[in-house]
This record gives sequence, C-alpha cells and structure tokens, in this order.
Amino acid sequence: MVRIALMVIRSIFKIPSYACHLHLYGKKEDSHTEQERYDYLRKVVKEVNCAGRVEVIEYGTDNLPEKEGFILFPNHQGLFDSLALIATCSHPFGIVIKKEAARLILVKQVIALLRGIAIDRKDLKDSVRMIKQVTEEVKQGRNYVIFAEGTRSREGNKILPFKSGTFKSAIHAKCPIVPVALINSYKPFDCNSIRREKVEVHYLAAIYPDQYMGLKSSELADLVHDRIQDTIDQNIDKNVEKIG
Repeated sequence: MVRIALMVIRSIFKIPSYACHLHLYGKKEDSHTEQERYDYLRKVVKEVNCAGRVEVIEYGTDNLPEKEGFILFPNHQGLFDSLALIATCSHPFGIVIKKEAARLILVKQVIALLRGIAIDRKDLKDSVRMIKQVTEEVKQGRNYVIFAEGTRSREGNKILPFKSGTFKSAIHAKCPIVPVALINSYKPFDCNSIRREKVEVHYLAAIYPDQYMGLKSSELADLVHDRIQDTIDQNIDKNVEKIG
C-alpha cells in the first residue's frame, strides 16, 4: 500500500479539508443536492489520483444513458475500482459494498456521501433488503454501481463469474444496464510501487429492458460478463501490439 502512503503525503495539507467536507456531506440532514455532493467527491478523487501518480483513462462515456435511473455493472479488481469510476462517471451514483470494506476509514465517509448500501454477504435477508432498496431508488431516478462478481478477482484482468442475483434489482426496476470494463485497476494498490500507472475504464453500450426482458438472471449475468471480458481481452491485445 505504498501508493496510499504517497497519496496521503502529497495531499497532507488538503486532508483536513477533505475529511471535514466528506463528514458534512455524509450527514443525512445535509442540504446539498446529490450532484453537488458528487461533484465535490469527484474533485477530491481526481486530485488524490494525481497525487498518487495514477492516470485514469475513460472510454465510451457517451454510452451512459442521458436519463438517470441506471445501474453500472463493472468487474471488480480492488479498492481503486471506485476511484476510477468516480473519476470518469459524471453521473452521481450510489454503490453497494460489503460491510467489511465499509468500515474502513474514509471509505465509510465516502459511502455515506454517496448514500451507498453496505451489506452482509452472508446474510440472505440483508441481500433481499438491498435488492428491494436499489430497485426502488433506481425507479425514482438514482443510479447505482454493483460489482457482480461479489468479491474482487485475484487474477488481474481475468474476471470471475458474475452472480445472477446481483441483476435482480435491474430486472425488477426495468432499468438500463451499463457494463463497465476496468483494466489494470488492481495495479495502483496491489503493486508495491509508486511508479506511474494507467487504469482504463470502458463504458460499454447500455443494455435496455427490451433487450434483456425474457432472459433469465443467469443468462443476463453471463451476457454482461462476456461483454466485459471480451473488451478487456481486446484492449490488452492492442496494448501488447503497441509495445511489440
């Protein structure tokens, strides 16, 4: 985690202000709009990424639906994933995260600001509660991020199977689904180095209800999974060709 130390050291004089604002914006009674809170968080994230010598490159942002009320389904490589998404997605979103991660310092404040949901993955009732809550909020026009693998992949850019249950909120809400391919998002925090890193975020074409209605949740999970893995593979191959 030497990069986190670098981020902290290079942002040391800004951290008190960051912490204060995150705390205030995370309060339920905060009067700022969701967009205002999110815009502040994006500003912080971009500054922190720069301090940590991480360049986040975005592709396909024009694929994001114009109308709010969609769910992003990215692959999961590690703690940097959320920073990459926030840095590149101009639409505010809530996020579903496991309770263990939600207890971490600063992560807790960020989840509160995003009005995210922390769940106990071992508690079936908690999962059902999450599905209902996300469904209702998406119907009302909120966006969400759900990591369909359920846990981070330990194999770099090779993603794990997607859990079909994670798509139930989208199916119930009848909302657009946006597959998101994260490439090399594991490197900033997993590599014991402070060398400059590049992370790619590819927003793929949205899948709309009329395209997935009639599919089983398992079939939908496989469809999104394969589109993301194909995008990762194609872009890794391109990078190899450039180097060669």
